[in-house]
Amino acid sequence: MTEPGFWDQQENAQKVINEVNGLKSLVHTLEEHEESHENLEVSYELVKEEEDEELRKELEEEVTVLVENLNEFELNMLLSEPYDKNNAILELHPGAGGTESQDWASMLLRMYTRYAEKKGFSVETMDYLPGDEAGVKSVTLLIKGHNAYGYLKAEKGVHRLVRISPFDSSGRRHTSFVSCEVMPEFNDEVEIDVRTEDLKIDTYRSSGAGGQHVNTTDSAVRITHVPTKTVVTCQSERSQLKNRDQAMKMLKSKLYQLEIERQQAELDDIRGEQKEIGWGSQIRSYVFHPYSMVKDHRTNVENGNSQAVMDGELDKFINAFLRSKMN
Repeated sequence: MTEPGFWDQQENAQKVINEVNGLKSLVHTLEEHEESHENLEVSYELVKEEEDEELRKELEEEVTVLVENLNEFELNMLLSEPYDKNNAILELHPGAGGTESQDWASMLLRMYTRYAEKKGFSVETMDYLPGDEAGVKSVTLLIKGHNAYGYLKAEKGVHRLVRISPFDSSGRRHTSFVSCEVMPEFNDEVEIDVRTEDLKIDTYRSSGAGGQHVNTTDSAVRITHVPTKTVVTCQSERSQLKNRDQAMKMLKSKLYQLEIERQQAELDDIRGEQKEIGWGSQIRSYVFHPYSMVKDHRTNVENGNSQAVMDGELDKFINAFLRSKMN
């Protein structure tokens, strides 16, 4: 940052600053944990000398908090796979069920937005297709922050909801599904070969959520990668050129994800593993009726407070899944 000409390339300079801020945050957090540990040692000596019951309970509570903080810090340090530190591109696609599943997608959109806010990440809506009556038909978010992809990759899969539908006048129980796709955002430094002749590029008029970003020019961009039938859309910017650049980054992210899945499928084939693909392979179930429970089927972690989960309390599920992959 002290080199002459550092600010000549604004975008690259900002990436360096973000990396520095991430490292500073890690060091600062470690120093805070060390200070807390030292204070607890002093408190422990006092408890041994005075046998104060109130002080002992206070010490136990502080130890519990420190252990939780250290576990989170350790997990943050262990996110060292390629692209873990990158921003995340998160897509939500409702399954069959019309308004009911589209409403479930909007609830998950709110949940991930709240989660991102709690983690200090920023959220940009790259593409938004509103539902016919309520909810969303599809939405693409760019979630920016250190280790955003590292954490959110745990959310990739099918999410299942069981509740009394507010759209059913008979008050019957409904089951809805939404698919969540998560990819790392790539910058221009990542080498992914995309041939121009393999691309079909369309432009159209933006139609953002609630009338936002709507304009009178064909600024929205849809890119189709013909060989893989991969489609990406972007309408977050008013400039067609900017939307095209962002859509290309999203396409590279999707193609990278496809390659990772292909390699994983080859490994599974060698190992003789059979994985069910489809709506039956949900990673997590959210039950609002007849009882309140959210359960992750990969780790068996549960939370009886479904409202807290919908308000973005996902750390328990994400941390358990990431740790299971590190063992």
